[in-house]
Amino acid sequence: MTEAKKLYVKTFGCQMNVYDSERMAEALGGQGYEQVDTAEAADMILFNTCHIREKAAEKMYSDLGRLKPLHDVKPGLKIAVAGCVAQAEGEEILRRQPMVDLVVGPQTYHRLPAMMQAVDRGERVLDTDFPEEDKFTLLPKDRRPTRGPSAFLTVQEGCDKFCSFCVVPYTRGAEVSRPADRLLGEARDLVARGVREVTLLGQNVNAYHGVGPEGGEWGFARLVREMACIDGLDRIRYTTSHPNDMEDDLIAAHGDCDKLMPYLHLPVQSGSDRILKAMNRKHTAEGYIRLIERIRAARPDLVLSGDFIVGFPGETEEDFQATLDLVAAVGYGAAYSFKYSARPGTPAAERAGVDPSVADERLQRLQALITAQQRATQEGMVGRLVNVLFEKPGRIDGQISGKSEYLHAVHCAGPADLLGQIVPVEIIASQTNSLTGRLRAQS
Repeated sequence: MTEAKKLYVKTFGCQMNVYDSERMAEALGGQGYEQVDTAEAADMILFNTCHIREKAAEKMYSDLGRLKPLHDVKPGLKIAVAGCVAQAEGEEILRRQPMVDLVVGPQTYHRLPAMMQAVDRGERVLDTDFPEEDKFTLLPKDRRPTRGPSAFLTVQEGCDKFCSFCVVPYTRGAEVSRPADRLLGEARDLVARGVREVTLLGQNVNAYHGVGPEGGEWGFARLVREMACIDGLDRIRYTTSHPNDMEDDLIAAHGDCDKLMPYLHLPVQSGSDRILKAMNRKHTAEGYIRLIERIRAARPDLVLSGDFIVGFPGETEEDFQATLDLVAAVGYGAAYSFKYSARPGTPAAERAGVDPSVADERLQRLQALITAQQRATQEGMVGRLVNVLFEKPGRIDGQISGKSEYLHAVHCAGPADLLGQIVPVEIIASQTNSLTGRLRAQS
């Protein structure tokens, strides 16, 4: 019997890359590869990359460089780069890193089996096409057993918004929505494998408009509601969204669909209308605030998170203060904030940026405000009863951990047989990035 080849996958960036990495591993499974947890044990190493920010791309190059000693002692080791850096810089990767055997973009990884056959013949392979065929129909139909009760499910890819700072339309392509019946079938398959919670993914997920099982078009809210009808699927989340695609029926679903969790990631990027226009966001700060009010009217206990870019070209102190004002007005349970990072090929990359020291100082001020809001949100959970989906053992013996409906990490003392179950937990303390609870029966 032929010994299985070993595959090590390292994933950078967003949840969609996590999903893509799982599907690539499944595709390579048909070529005799099984996953391992370390690069040293692997016959093939695959980096699935992110190109949203400069540091992510440079980290990938650094990690490739650190593979050289391993490559020197394992001359048969295969190295592949996938994802958005591969799409944007495929030829440059092959030029800079002679060790790399294969570069594949995010729309062509269904071709990995054929690519690996070429690599085994000694060829170096580059495939960054935007093919007409639907990769999802050509990937293995049987998903691997999941590692826990939560799973990601990509429902939509690409983006048509063309924010002036973002490379996604160039690396992922135009918006494409998967047919609803295939998504429902994949969700049912995940539930059969023990999944209780599914996070629906897309670069602009609430722009989903897929073909329904009987023809016609389904919007995102229809997809969410049909997912909620699947027996055994107890929780639904989604990310990432755009304010302009937050339609009335989706807002209503947050109020009347019990399986849709009360957590929403809705990026705004800036509180300045002048900067929002320069970003090509096509919404205003006031419009965003009014939208949040409508969503919270539908679901008052909603925990909101967002994204912010500081130091965008042309940002003044007045513009930045407008961002602080918006954050103060909205009140976030969590948020992700970054200094502007110029991405080659985007319109904003041609503009002069803000002085780095000024951007650093602004980022620190913004993060201090966001941290205070996050802390207040978590402390507000103390004394409350939440429902926790336990996913894994905790860091200490006898402890289990999981996520509340509000996406807070929660740990408490409890038996391992609660893993995979949704259990009422009383929150008794708040830490920096997690909550401590006790099982309701222990209170």
